[in-house]
Amino acid sequence: MRELLQTLLKSKSIIKKMYHILFNLIGYLPVKKDLIIFESFLGKQYSDNPRAIYEYLKEHHPEYQLLWSIDKRYKQNFLDAKVSFVNRFSIKWLLLMPRANYWVINSRMPYWIRKPKHTVYLQTWHGTPLKKLAADMEEVHMPGTTTDKYKQLFLMETRNWDYLISPNRYSTDIFQSAFQYNKEKILETGYPRNDYLINNNTIEAVNSIKKSLGLPKNKKIILYAPTWRDDEYVKVGQYKFTLHLELEQLQRSLGDEYVILLRMHYLIANKMDVSTYKGFAHDFSKHDDIRDLYLISDVLITDYSSVFFDYLCLKRPIIFYTYDIDSYRDKLRGFYFDIEKDAPGTLAKTTEEVLEAIKSIETKRSESLIRFHQEFCNLEKGISTERVVKSVFLERATK
Repeated sequence: MRELLQTLLKSKSIIKKMYHILFNLIGYLPVKKDLIIFESFLGKQYSDNPRAIYEYLKEHHPEYQLLWSIDKRYKQNFLDAKVSFVNRFSIKWLLLMPRANYWVINSRMPYWIRKPKHTVYLQTWHGTPLKKLAADMEEVHMPGTTTDKYKQLFLMETRNWDYLISPNRYSTDIFQSAFQYNKEKILETGYPRNDYLINNNTIEAVNSIKKSLGLPKNKKIILYAPTWRDDEYVKVGQYKFTLHLELEQLQRSLGDEYVILLRMHYLIANKMDVSTYKGFAHDFSKHDDIRDLYLISDVLITDYSSVFFDYLCLKRPIIFYTYDIDSYRDKLRGFYFDIEKDAPGTLAKTTEEVLEAIKSIETKRSESLIRFHQEFCNLEKGISTERVVKSVFLERATK
């Protein structure tokens, strides 16, 4: 039995190695000049900056062939969106990915993929950083790696990027350091994904989304969108999350006026069970694009996630539920600025403090929120996608 298992593992390793070699060899075949391949969050979502760029190109530049690289376990999301796709790491993907003229991706690719010389890799990334990234991290606590190995492989990936989108000057400076990336190749345009928030912030749009999601029009909405913890994991690449927010307590105090939407990070593997709180708590972790949830929410609760930078575009209240801030700040990641001192919203460490913050929300915007909006959202004018497309696709085409 042991010998059979060893044989199977060995054969699997050989097949994987052959696949890697074939990917690199196929990259030498003639380029498909009109083919653009998109991928969002490891192929799990039709969302984020790649979606904004895809939708703009589809409307304004039909001369391109647009194709999504997807995780087949999330196939239904792409069927619902009625977009063309190919399963990640399939034979068809192997034949197309290395020959595409463009890649538009918002997270890292596997370290073994060598980008062909003809391919233009647009890395959109997926957030303005609060927590430290890549080369700026002092220690890495993720499973299956070491600090040195993690940084080495991360920086191997950044060498493949031809362009990197930055939402603001603050991010540009951090990306140069954390990714050790050439500033000349950073497109400081604002985030394409935030065009949707700027251009659709209307009562009509909000009510339409609420209706489509089966949410009541007559109640306010709290969006809870926390990040993942590096040291809480199921296995490599899959993390678990413990809900420290007491939903029963929130429902008793807020149920007549509010509903709460849970939106877990895409790396979180465990499902949140909210069946006990029917009518009050809703798990929208599988909803493709968080942009809809931003628009319909009256207040955001997060922790150290970059979601609050995007939510700033709407100038609505933000609460930071930082129950583990000491360990996160001092052990797991560390921050680029002092969130305890400078956060554009209230910090809370208990459910009671979260409740108090919600009940004391004022209609007048805080000075810190206005200051953060001016600093981090100054490029968000609803035309970031157009800026990116012009720089990466149109200007290159005329050279």
